[in-house]
Amino acid sequence: MDLGLKGKKALVCASSRGLGKGCADALAEAGCTVTLNGRDAAVLAELAGALSEKHGVDVNFVAADVSSPEGQQALLDACPSPDILVNNNGGPPRRDYSELDRPAILDGVVQNMVTPIELTKAVLPGMTERGFGRIVNITSMSVRMPIEGLDLSSGARAGLTAFMAGVCRQVAPHGVTINNILPGKFDTDRLKAGFERTASLSGQSLETVRTDAAKEIPAGRFGTPEEFGQTCAFLCSAHAGYITGQNILLDGGLYPAAF
Repeated sequence: MDLGLKGKKALVCASSRGLGKGCADALAEAGCTVTLNGRDAAVLAELAGALSEKHGVDVNFVAADVSSPEGQQALLDACPSPDILVNNNGGPPRRDYSELDRPAILDGVVQNMVTPIELTKAVLPGMTERGFGRIVNITSMSVRMPIEGLDLSSGARAGLTAFMAGVCRQVAPHGVTINNILPGKFDTDRLKAGFERTASLSGQSLETVRTDAAKEIPAGRFGTPEEFGQTCAFLCSAHAGYITGQNILLDGGLYPAAF
């Protein structure tokens, strides 16, 4: 399917690996000019070259902390008028709520709520003026279902979800959509880190923890960054202009609900 995105400019935050990388790959495949972001310039340079060669599109990158004002400005300087913004950022490490102090709480809120709001504010005027824009926020299934040790991340992402629910309806008349993708268990470094923590606390082997976790998922496996990216690309497509303010749960059926 032609997604109608050839020549569109996409800014993908935290895209050097994992789900962000999957989104960047899918958007480049759809014909977008892509701006990557991460903290390791060498990794970004290698990925930019690989995606450009693979898909025949221009791919550049900005090595910066997306949560810092300086990092955000560098991203917007590199891609000043994006048609697509994928908000993604690393979340705070797994930690029991009782271990959180005020600085840690504020850092988590900045990472997973304040940062995407700031970037959204920066790009929306141009999108509304041009009559086309797609913003996708990568949040988490923990917005709907509590996950042990992720209370801070879940709370910040839930706050972002509520904030965007109002904003998306203000900009909908201008051809701009804002949606959230809620990943379940995807085969990423963050998932592995969670398994390592569980294995350490339980005394089980890492392989046992991983196998047991996969068995809990009706699909019987973990998701891949590639299929996550394809969902993101569709939400950004010309065909998805009537989808806005939605929380798209990608979890292989793990969340047990009819609605």
